[in-house]
Amino acid sequence: MQSDEELMAAYVAGDSAAFSELFNRYAPMLMRGMRRHMRQLEDADELVQQTFLQLHRARNDFQEGRRLRPWLMTIAYNLKREHFRRKKRRPEASLEYEPKADTQPDPVEQHDDRERMRAALQALPEGQRDVIVMHWFQDLSFPEVAEILGLSVSAVKVRAHRGYKTLRRVLEDVTKLTTKHKSEGED
Repeated sequence: MQSDEELMAAYVAGDSAAFSELFNRYAPMLMRGMRRHMRQLEDADELVQQTFLQLHRARNDFQEGRRLRPWLMTIAYNLKREHFRRKKRRPEASLEYEPKADTQPDPVEQHDDRERMRAALQALPEGQRDVIVMHWFQDLSFPEVAEILGLSVSAVKVRAHRGYKTLRRVLEDVTKLTTKHKSEGED
């Protein structure tokens, strides 16, 4: 199996099958990431398509010896930022919840959990939210996140620490409020 960088070199050399392989590897991950920020599936799909169009246009700018994944993620996040600048609105984050237990969760509770997480993520400043989404949901390392956002690794770790701390506090507050409302409704 070829590495991402080998596939990119092959694509730059004219191998269109290499582009297809890169698309198959990264489009699902990018789509999940964009869906966390977009209200409309079509907007997320459009940004993923634009990411690969930009990859195609800038293929000759890819520097040998660099890693492809952070470069591609930088393209995607820059397009996302531009999308929201044009729309002049804040991104909406969502959570794709996957249960860990063998039993299926109650769909209503699953929806409630997703909504609580979405609200908690929205409460974060955009810089912290981006770091958390990339690190936690997209499983990128801090150095990868730093490269994508053009920050130092220390700055990314500070944003992550502050963001996780705020996220934990907001989720605890929301959980307490939800528990209180449920117990009042049972009386």
